[in-house]
Amino acid sequence: MTAGNSFGHLFRITTFGESHGGGVGVVIDGCPPGLEISKEEIQKELDRRRPGQSAITTPRNEQDESHIFSGLMDGVTTGTPIMLMAHNKDVKSEDYNNLKSLYRPGHADYTFQQKYGTRDWRGGGRSSARETIGRVAAGAIAKKYLKQKLGIEFLAFVEQVGPIRTEIDSECVTPEQVESNIVRCPDADVAAKMIALIESVRDEGDSVGGVIRGLIKNSPVGLGEPVFDKLHADLGKAMLSINAVKGFEIGSGFAGSALRGSQHNDEFYTEGERVRTRTNNAGGVLGGISNGETIYFRVAVKPTSTIRKSQNTVNQAQEETVIEATGRHDPCVLPRAVPIVESMAALVMMDHYLRQKAQNW
Repeated sequence: MTAGNSFGHLFRITTFGESHGGGVGVVIDGCPPGLEISKEEIQKELDRRRPGQSAITTPRNEQDESHIFSGLMDGVTTGTPIMLMAHNKDVKSEDYNNLKSLYRPGHADYTFQQKYGTRDWRGGGRSSARETIGRVAAGAIAKKYLKQKLGIEFLAFVEQVGPIRTEIDSECVTPEQVESNIVRCPDADVAAKMIALIESVRDEGDSVGGVIRGLIKNSPVGLGEPVFDKLHADLGKAMLSINAVKGFEIGSGFAGSALRGSQHNDEFYTEGERVRTRTNNAGGVLGGISNGETIYFRVAVKPTSTIRKSQNTVNQAQEETVIEATGRHDPCVLPRAVPIVESMAALVMMDHYLRQKAQNW
């Protein structure tokens, strides 16, 4: 039995650290040897996740510089465990002094206290999104390996903030479009409206959620382990393990439930030596196994729990009181969650690729 800090089978990560501790990081076990990967490549992904990167993210100023302690020699993976860590530097635990005995609405304060008999009140400890630094660092390595080995590409973008949604064709979206604005929506006109909404909500002391769309392009056929480790089941677990994620759907998702089989079934045809489907309602997965089409999914993200508005709560003595939160928080976590979604998708695909290779050696 494990404590839930590890993810994956053959490509397995274990994250460690707390929001206001000495640092956060990851141990990666099972990475094949011989992959050239630089600190700069990993840092590029971490910079997309780090706080303080724009006016619509938390002002906490962490550079999240990663330090590689093992598993690489001369910039090449050795096949041994890789350990990376980023030190916490801009820590202001005093911002949370008034919250020591209070349960913040929407946070894990109450459940952590009940489960462990104690909790880290300094920013949430392990329940903080700073834990995801290790996921993104590991994801950078998985993305590089899968791109080099199989040509697999990962792309995520903000599709919706509050009621504002883009209808852009996701198959045509490029990474450059996603990174062209601070909200990471590839539709420039819609992005401007999203940013205005986030700024308005922030100024009101409130927060807003939305939806991230993820795509996995150039996936090979055959990844996935029925019955319980279906590819889309593991993708669902990966996404739902991300802080603030409340929903996951793949392919047609819930909308598909309103269709008839004659409308929803993806008909097959041949394209040269390859079998294709004319539509992709299945989202690139059939029977829990990838079919070679683009894998696409949507991730629902709740509004940030910490807001500046007064809220009713209770303290550890179970006395009713009012909370007015302080500290530095994102009014909308979606822009910084985009690289986390990509990374978790890469970790799932990497693990299933190695499992497939082990099965069919």
